[in-house]
Amino acid sequence: MAVWFSPSEVPGDLGGSVVTIGVFDAVHRGHQAVIAAAVRHGARLGLPVVVVTFDPMPIAVIRPDHAPAPLTVIADRARLLSEAGADHILVLPFTRDRSEQWAEDFVDDVLVSVLGARAVIVGEDFRFGYRAKGDVPLLRDLGAARGFEVEALPPMGDDATQRWSSTAVRAMLAQGDVSGVAEALGREWAVTGIVVRGDQRGRELGFPTANVPTPDGLAVPADGVYAGWLEAPGAPKLPAAISVGSNPTFDGVSHRVEAYVLDRTDLDLYGTEVSVQFTDRIRGQKRFESVDDLITAMNADVAAVRERLNS
Repeated sequence: MAVWFSPSEVPGDLGGSVVTIGVFDAVHRGHQAVIAAAVRHGARLGLPVVVVTFDPMPIAVIRPDHAPAPLTVIADRARLLSEAGADHILVLPFTRDRSEQWAEDFVDDVLVSVLGARAVIVGEDFRFGYRAKGDVPLLRDLGAARGFEVEALPPMGDDATQRWSSTAVRAMLAQGDVSGVAEALGREWAVTGIVVRGDQRGRELGFPTANVPTPDGLAVPADGVYAGWLEAPGAPKLPAAISVGSNPTFDGVSHRVEAYVLDRTDLDLYGTEVSVQFTDRIRGQKRFESVDDLITAMNADVAAVRERLNS
């Protein structure tokens, strides 16, 4: 798989492609269905599937005061898009100039000239170009004139009332509903990062944790305690009690994700990149009046985590 960060990086001998376009911030099950449709067209036409995505999100440039927290950094998004079936990914820098490009020019400059699109797969609510004036009917007209077909997929979800969307994922994360997030994504929500040294309080209390800083601005589950898993490269997933928050009992201010692997006090993960995966919420964040109260709650949390994961 190739990841291109500019149209100029796309090789001139690509030989045509099947293209799908979008931010794909969450790479949720709706996004996955669009990519799966592109894969089917690619197999039929004998062409690679190219996902065109944008960084930063267009709204961060057009209306920065309304921009939501992103759900993925571009490296993770590219990996998830590849796992969903993309052969190549074109990350277009979204600038003010890009936001003022007419829909027709975007089609000519990117889809036709650079990617040689033979088929374009989008959601039926897809909008593009200056002031979002481009839509699926216009895309079909342009495709008919320029030699590519268009398939537009309807919105998808668990039922008529629950639609898979990045907005819905953010709302569920804000409520701590990580099981709902997993349903929308088709995978558990995960925070990935390098384990760093914290204040060592967990170790002093008998619950040593892997401390993973949350990327600046990235959406994370609501503060609280969760059942989940910790996974390091080349190692099996380990059951974990996960804390998200600022450690208010000790007047903490830095926001962090901490994972205590059940029944393990011998792990040395400092400097290791790990994935902390969220299965279910146990409770919200609390401030305790004493260390003894905190330890009692942590023992109860571990018991609850063990029960959730075993079930």
